[in-house]
Amino acid sequence: MMPQKQETQQQTLLTEANQDYGRELKLHAFFKVNNRATSEDLVQETFMKTWIYLVKGGKIDIMKAFLYHILNDLIVDEYRRHKTSSLDMLIEKGFDFNDRNPKCLYDILDGKAAIILIPLLPTKYREVIHMRYVRFLSLKEISLLTGQSKNTVTVQVHRGLKKLKLLYNHV
Repeated sequence: MMPQKQETQQQTLLTEANQDYGRELKLHAFFKVNNRATSEDLVQETFMKTWIYLVKGGKIDIMKAFLYHILNDLIVDEYRRHKTSSLDMLIEKGFDFNDRNPKCLYDILDGKAAIILIPLLPTKYREVIHMRYVRFLSLKEISLLTGQSKNTVTVQVHRGLKKLKLLYNHV
């Protein structure tokens, strides 16, 4: 059992860590597991494990690094705990294989074919089309990267798309 003063210091340390890093940790976990409830549970478990470590007499040099290390280990454990769903379970939840839209598949295939044709465009159009539709940059971002005005980039994207459509229709 630790002295009351030491326990109070550790509680204060953990409370401050929660206030300072709690939001960042939740965002990090949410980005990795893509589920808000799971990410909040992982962060809560991170602080519980940290508290247990402190109570056992452990020393923490850099709190932020320690918390991220624990959280990342918990995220890996969550990935390993991957749950598989049976076909019957999916059907019970309302999943229907007949709901698939074949047009969606055609759109995906058409988009891949168009991306393959981008290198055949003239250089000034190739770069802006690639930035706009492969890297998903905004017109403003493209203008900053190329040093051209937003209007010039807009015109190049428009003309590049026209040339890409011509190439696509000839294939």
